[in-house]
Amino acid sequence: MPPPVFHLFGTSHLIVLALTVLIAVALVWHRRRKPGAFDAADGALVIALLLQWPASIAAHWQLGDLSIQSGLPLHFCDVAAFAGVAALMLRHQLAAEICYFFGLAGTLQGLITPALREDFPHLRFFAFFLLHSTTVITAIYLMAGWRFTPRPQAPMRMLGWMAVYAASVGAINTLLRTNYGWVCEKPPSPSLMDVLGPWPAYVLALGGVGLVIFTLLDLPFITRRKLDLSLPSKHD
Repeated sequence: MPPPVFHLFGTSHLIVLALTVLIAVALVWHRRRKPGAFDAADGALVIALLLQWPASIAAHWQLGDLSIQSGLPLHFCDVAAFAGVAALMLRHQLAAEICYFFGLAGTLQGLITPALREDFPHLRFFAFFLLHSTTVITAIYLMAGWRFTPRPQAPMRMLGWMAVYAASVGAINTLLRTNYGWVCEKPPSPSLMDVLGPWPAYVLALGGVGLVIFTLLDLPFITRRKLDLSLPSKHD
C-alpha cells in the first residue's frame, strides 16, 4: 500500500506549522522565566536535532530509496541543525549565528514549502519535519530565549560561510555525483530557485538573495547591539 500523499498547506502541514510556532513561543517564554544553565528544554532540542539524521535514514530505507544522495547530512538545513546543537551545548557564538541565519533563511523555506511526497503518519513525514521544525525552533530560541546577539557585520560573515558551504558541497557533489544543497539542480518541489533562472545563474543569485535575507534577519538586533556596546559579550 503506497504512503499517503502530502499536500502543501493541507491539514497535516498546517498542524505542523502551528505546533512549530507554539513550541517556539513556549520555549522562549520558559527561558525568559528561567535564565541559567543548560536544562531539559535545551536537552530535548539537542536530542531532536541529532535524531533527525538517523530518522531520515530509516525513512529512506523504509521507502526503498536510501542511497548516497539521501543518506548524508549535507544539505543546508543539516548545517543549520548541527550548528544549533553546538550552540546549545557549547554556547558558541558563531554556531548560534549560523543556526539563526541559515535556519531562518533556508530551513524556514523548507518548512513552508516542503520537498516532501509522504504525508502523516509516514516516517518520512516525521523525519522531514523533525529536522525543519526543530531547527527553526532552535534558531528562534537561541536569539529570543537565550538572547544571543549576532555580531556586527554578521550578514556579510554569513554570506562568506554560505559560499564556503556551496564550494564544499559542490566538490562533494562532483565526487559522489550527488546534489546536496541543490547546487547542481533545483529541488523537485516549488521553491524560490524557480524564479532565479537556470543553473548556474540561480546558484549565484542565491548569494544575493541570501545577503538580503541575512540583512533583514539582522535588523531586530541593531538596537540590542547599541545597548550592549559597552558591555562584554556573554557568549564569546
